[in-house]
Amino acid sequence: MSSEGAASLSGMAELYATGIQMGESPRWHNGRFWMCDWRAGEILRFDAEGGREVVARVEGLPFSIDWLADGRMLVTTPDGVKVGPELAPYGAAGQPFNEIVVDGAGRAWVDMPGAMPWEERAPGLVAVVLPDGTSRQVADDVWFPNGMVVLGDDTLVLAESHADRLTAWTITDDGDLVDRRVWADLGPGAAPDGICADAEGAIWFASVPGQRCVRVAEGGRVLDTVEADRGCFACMLGGDDGRTLFVVANQWDGAGAADGVVLVERVEVPRAGRP
Repeated sequence: MSSEGAASLSGMAELYATGIQMGESPRWHNGRFWMCDWRAGEILRFDAEGGREVVARVEGLPFSIDWLADGRMLVTTPDGVKVGPELAPYGAAGQPFNEIVVDGAGRAWVDMPGAMPWEERAPGLVAVVLPDGTSRQVADDVWFPNGMVVLGDDTLVLAESHADRLTAWTITDDGDLVDRRVWADLGPGAAPDGICADAEGAIWFASVPGQRCVRVAEGGRVLDTVEADRGCFACMLGGDDGRTLFVVANQWDGAGAADGVVLVERVEVPRAGRP
């Protein structure tokens, strides 16, 4: 759908995978669908028939994944950012970062909530882990930071779940974030979690309380919606043509998740940006 068209409802997504304890961090990499199962402590890779294999095991949570240009996998863990299936030390030792996205310069952008969903709300932060393994905080006052995308070469967009908005910064050549702005005000209760971008510059966001994934243009206009029967934690565009929306969804009781599935829905606009 063109971003100039009216909003549409694609309907209920189809089932792709079951037997997930708590799905998070879906990715499309090297022609395969990947994801993390937090409660099982597994990083999973799927084949074309939907079969899965455990690529790495992580103790504790949160953990999320992305890749460097040389093909090495980066993983946020409760003990810092690790590299490769063996989870060798990479940077930010001891820091329990949540989401991760690697930009074209090889910098890993990571975030950390200030409190758990069931605790009193507190601001979190965004940090950058540089290719030499050093890290520093680059933004604060973000309210339950979750999914991130890099649009083009120089725009980082972050989902602030507790602020019901997508927030953007310009990435400088030195790896700083400037020109903070609201990319989209999503309205009360939207609670954006995982996000991904498409070739028209729109962003899909997953909503746990809304039990849906929503495609929005910059500014917040709703372009498309895909419904689910449980909380949508994250989404990623992939498939051979980039037009399959993968949704990781879990039953959520306000304090914990269970009975996870992966859903798929065909969409018109292919993936773009990072991850």
